[in-house]
Amino acid sequence: MHELSLALEVCRQVEAVMEREGAVAMRRLAIEIGANAGVEVENFRFCLETLLGAPPFGGGSAELIPVGGADLRLAWVEVDDGRPDH
Repeated sequence: MHELSLALEVCRQVEAVMEREGAVAMRRLAIEIGANAGVEVENFRFCLETLLGAPPFGGGSAELIPVGGADLRLAWVEVDDGRPDH
């Protein structure tokens, strides 16, 4: 299942962002998926949502953005740093 491997890599990248930012949870992320990226979008969405439901992600959501080309790219990540002032 190619899409599971891709979703795992996205989660690895998100974990790196969370560690760098001192985050306690991930709120949202966006992934750009090229029309020629060879990704079955609904399968990828299912894998990603399943993984994001587990710690340390805190049930964050994913936005999949269709783009041209063959790229698959983590566009942005919104995290919760646990501070009440934000």
